[in-house]
Amino acid sequence: MKIEFEEQDIQFIAVRVVELIRPLLTANPARQSEDIIFDVPGLCEYLKVSKKWIHERTHLKQIPHFKGSNKMLRFRKRDVDKWLESLKTPAINDFTGRLKAIK
Repeated sequence: MKIEFEEQDIQFIAVRVVELIRPLLTANPARQSEDIIFDVPGLCEYLKVSKKWIHERTHLKQIPHFKGSNKMLRFRKRDVDKWLESLKTPAINDFTGRLKAIK
């Protein structure tokens, strides 16, 4: 059995294949957002804190950071997010009782 395609059919198939494969080949946006490198002002904006707070945490080696060749502080977003997650305080136990209205 032999199938022959016309030129327009081949073009249609090629375009459709590209449409289906393109999303798989493009970089994952979630992954790109993890690769962000912040400077101090950028991290201040991301965390909604002051520069002083950032410098105190880096001096105490509490927040993950690295220094460039000119001693400028840099912060990788995924490291900062992981650090923030480690600071999270879990609930002690789940509430199972009934709520009472306070008058």
